[in-house]
Amino acid sequence: MAREALGRIDGDEELYRRLLPHCRLQPGEIWTDPVCGHRVGVLDATSAEDTARLLAGRLSYLGIHDPPYNLRVGNRKSTQLSATQLQDYLSFSRFWITSAAAVLERDAHFYVWLGADQRNGFQPLPDFMLVMREFPELESRSFITMRNQRGYGTQKNWMAVRQELLYYTKGSPEFQVVFTAIPRVLRGYYKMVNGKRTANTERHRSPTIRPGNVWLDLQQVFYRLEENVPGAYAQKPLSAIRRILTASRPGSTTPGEPEPIVTDFFSHAGTTLLACEIEGVPCYTMDIDPVFAELTIRRLEHYRKHGKTGWQWHSPFPEITPG
Repeated sequence: MAREALGRIDGDEELYRRLLPHCRLQPGEIWTDPVCGHRVGVLDATSAEDTARLLAGRLSYLGIHDPPYNLRVGNRKSTQLSATQLQDYLSFSRFWITSAAAVLERDAHFYVWLGADQRNGFQPLPDFMLVMREFPELESRSFITMRNQRGYGTQKNWMAVRQELLYYTKGSPEFQVVFTAIPRVLRGYYKMVNGKRTANTERHRSPTIRPGNVWLDLQQVFYRLEENVPGAYAQKPLSAIRRILTASRPGSTTPGEPEPIVTDFFSHAGTTLLACEIEGVPCYTMDIDPVFAELTIRRLEHYRKHGKTGWQWHSPFPEITPG
């Protein structure tokens, strides 16, 4: 049976130590893609100075952020995702939100992936949502749930298979209608049109349904999928990021103006940058950890060289042997 060539990077100190010498960026450094202008930095999302250096005077029409969730994940036999005191986490959140909001255009979209620990008062989700109220320039628009295929809590609780995605806007950005691959098979929503009683399937322009705020059609990433990045825990599906990019795509731009950019302050597996590469949008992203910044750059290079979106269960760091 195939297994991932790398264990979880952020849970293995020895593995992490072996990977560091193979990272091309040191803290504070920024890599600029010579092909499409993407930028990747080893920077601190809570630092206004670091954010300004990454953006280099630009503003973003779309921010897609996947910060640490402050959850403990796993059982007693597994490596657990570390968690800090809730108030410390909320303080950290205020700093990075301030930095991220400061580089948004007048009209912009703002997405945040987050979790809720059902074993610990559902923190930090409700607490984070209250923190977001401290930023009146960001208006709440939707609370999206993406269904995962696997979960925890199956023995003495309902299995947790959700992933929360908060959607806010600044100003009045354009929103483009998108559709899923799910066929429109259920009839209903009857109303009179020109004297004829019609069903929703007769009135709509697409044979498939629009995604609502519950996403059931996206596949959780795991080691059997090409887009899997071994070592990166809880990466998001490319299809989810591409859906956001499609829905948030701005209309025509003024000739001579720079191309609008996307920001992601927690690059991790590089999913936002790769989705932007596929959709033809420049992405400015950062990670405070040199290993994940390197992983982000390597994933882009791997896609360009081999046309593959990830490594499946193979190692993105062939310089080191497993174990």
